[in-house]
Amino acid sequence: MSTAASAQQQPIMEPVFRENFPDAFVMAEGNGSFIAYATNDGENLPMAVSRDLISWSYVRDASGKKVDGMPTLAPWVKPGFTWAPEVMKVGAEYLLYYTANHRAQDKQCVGVATSDSPRGPFVDRSAEPMVCQFDLGGSIDASPFRDKDGKLYLYWKADGNRIGKRSRLWGAELTPDGRKLAGAAKDIGLTDEDTWEQKVIEAPTMLRVPDGYAMLYSGGYYGWNDNQRLSPYAMNWARCSGPLGPCKDAGPAPILNSYARPGKEGCLSGPGHQSVFRANGGTFISFHGWAATSGCRKADNKRFLYIAPFGWEKNAPAIAPSLRAR
Repeated sequence: MSTAASAQQQPIMEPVFRENFPDAFVMAEGNGSFIAYATNDGENLPMAVSRDLISWSYVRDASGKKVDGMPTLAPWVKPGFTWAPEVMKVGAEYLLYYTANHRAQDKQCVGVATSDSPRGPFVDRSAEPMVCQFDLGGSIDASPFRDKDGKLYLYWKADGNRIGKRSRLWGAELTPDGRKLAGAAKDIGLTDEDTWEQKVIEAPTMLRVPDGYAMLYSGGYYGWNDNQRLSPYAMNWARCSGPLGPCKDAGPAPILNSYARPGKEGCLSGPGHQSVFRANGGTFISFHGWAATSGCRKADNKRFLYIAPFGWEKNAPAIAPSLRAR
């Protein structure tokens, strides 16, 4: 991909879906269509579909009601805190890795639900979560990865900042069916010490790239306070020596962060919680950003979906202007 701008140039971005759709994960659904999943917003698992990656609409039933991809929660889950869904097809099944609140422990944990369709319903009958590091504040933002040899892995964040500890990213190999960890979890080595990260790193996305392995991740405070010019949330990457690390930051500054250019170029506030996917012979990155006014101030309390071409140039990630740019 030769159209990507450098990290310093901050490519122009415009949302493709102006609905509240945070922590979105996008994948090809088949038959030329695409499906995206988001953190709960009324439904436990909101879903949206598109034929061209530019025009999106919620999945609705015959009556016009939005479909909940996971209408029934697992026995361990407290309703209202179902976050950061990601889906991987394993064999004939679709596996949904999600974050939810543990009723007894009041910490966010990672579960896995299954369905025979990408549109659900996804079902998790487990009595306990798949992963939860209670002593580290809980576990959130699970992200699956299939390596070129077919082995499956799962990555997540130990939610340390929730309890006054440092946040760390972890990984583990999965069993071939993707339902359980196949071995001990491993700290992959990334730290939250860069100033822009504000002692928070999360949302890991492992990639197989031409020169090995790389991980995208997000950091900083995810929100946007009224007194802030823009949200500090941003995206960076790390080089990894293998699928379970160790990984090391590739640079001290984010590869995609907020910008304010009122007028033609608009603004971007708090880009992050990315997913990378293949579509129509190319590679794309999705992420969310906060709704902003024309003057680049905080607007509605919503996070919109963005999609942009993604590539690998000069041994580093390259993000082009979004599919819907001004």
